[in-house]
Amino acid sequence: MAKIRVIIVDDSAVVRQVMSAVLNSDPEIKVIATAADPIFALAKMQVEWPDVITMDIEMPRMDGITFLRRVMAERPTPVVVCSSLTEVGTKTALEALNAGAVEVIAKPRVGLHDYLTESAATLIQVVKAAARANPRRLGTTAAARVIPPKLSADVILPPASPRHGFHRGTERLVAIGTSTGGTQALEVVLRALPRDVPGIAIVQHMPERFTHAFAARLDSLCEMEVREARDGDRLSAGRALIAPGGRHLLVVNAPTGGYQVEVRDGPPVSRHRPSVNVLFRSVARIAGSNALGIIMTGMGDDGAEGLLEMHQVGAHTVAQDEASCVVYGMPKEAVALGAVDRIMPLVDIHNAIIENWEKRKG
Repeated sequence: MAKIRVIIVDDSAVVRQVMSAVLNSDPEIKVIATAADPIFALAKMQVEWPDVITMDIEMPRMDGITFLRRVMAERPTPVVVCSSLTEVGTKTALEALNAGAVEVIAKPRVGLHDYLTESAATLIQVVKAAARANPRRLGTTAAARVIPPKLSADVILPPASPRHGFHRGTERLVAIGTSTGGTQALEVVLRALPRDVPGIAIVQHMPERFTHAFAARLDSLCEMEVREARDGDRLSAGRALIAPGGRHLLVVNAPTGGYQVEVRDGPPVSRHRPSVNVLFRSVARIAGSNALGIIMTGMGDDGAEGLLEMHQVGAHTVAQDEASCVVYGMPKEAVALGAVDRIMPLVDIHNAIIENWEKRKG
């Protein structure tokens, strides 16, 4: 089987050296070239075009965003950005994702050599996953999940006990889970919705600081209110709440009726924090058949088991189809478990939300 060909573009000699050693240690990956800046990289890519590009953002002669846009315009290729996410860097990371990056790996400003060495398994996993992505589906407004500097071991987090007692609510509720390619997909879905649809709870795999800017951008584009969830926020019609990066999001009973969200710390679940499984499991318990569960593009299997729990209590469940996914991972696993009632292309998913809502109104 052909190896995944990778080019590393970074002005740090340490990064180029360590990442080359890490990636070449895997028998399925081959680093075909390294470059200190995009100009050198473009020259080498004309000789042999890579399957995956890893790159920094701040580089001499041509910045990473310009380079990324040029690559996506000339020959769309999966790009993994490896950059420090400072306050300014977070905004730049969002710009990189919007320009077409498949992944962004946050790297620390100090202890870089040790971090890259310790994160070898993560780097290899990301490159392999990126090689399976279809960057042509990202378009010019694409984005994806960001991987934080440190990933804790997978620890099962049991569903939390609702603060105000448990009872099954009767209001409508939509829960959406997504990962790689998900921010583009969310934009497509949310922009097509009218303001008065039921409340929407969303988990998009992202780290701290990133979700606030992402939610603000969606809010400026959508009829409904979109914002980063705060603990205790009411989940009401016309509002979409996005799980804060690095924290889990659960739906609980509101003391005055209806639903609100709980934002909580805890270990990663299904290798993620926030986890789609945590959200879906809470919705299954709180809303039951009054919920609509949607799983969209993303790597891995987070959300599949939670969607099955929603399906088993009578919630209607939808998965994005393979043809419109950047990565057909999470939806595929949900379908394989028998958790999905309906498989739909991205452009039609908003109709599932509207139809489900209208049917219940009638």
